Amino acid sequence: MNMRMRLALVAAAVVLAAALCGAADKTETVKGYVLDSACAFTKSLEKPISAECATKCANGGSPLVILADGGVIYWPIGETTPAVGQNAKLLAYAGQKVTATGKVYVRGGSHAIVIEKIEAQGAK
Repeated sequence: MNMRMRLALVAAAVVLAAALCGAADKTETVKGYVLDSACAFTKSLEKPISAECATKCANGGSPLVILADGGVIYWPIGETTPAVGQNAKLLAYAGQKVTATGKVYVRGGSHAIVIEKIEAQGAK
């Protein structure tokens, strides 16, 4: 095997290893408020206006998101394909502060979470 071929194989192995590391998902715990995505972006809210407002928007079709402490917005996603909306899982928590645990994905500045466990944090 010549030197050029060896370098090509090493380069391919490095690229493959980097791709596999980048594809790895990690389980994290996210704390924040459940609110509708439109308000999260357009109103620069730090918490929902009210549970009724978040519920009304969700029932109107706006996807619910988790606005984490620090301002990061997490889009709840399903792990199945074809994907299904996650509002049904979050609707009971609309307007509340929650702790959600699941696989977190980050791509191009967007954050998503496959929720494995979610619970209300209680009034603070």
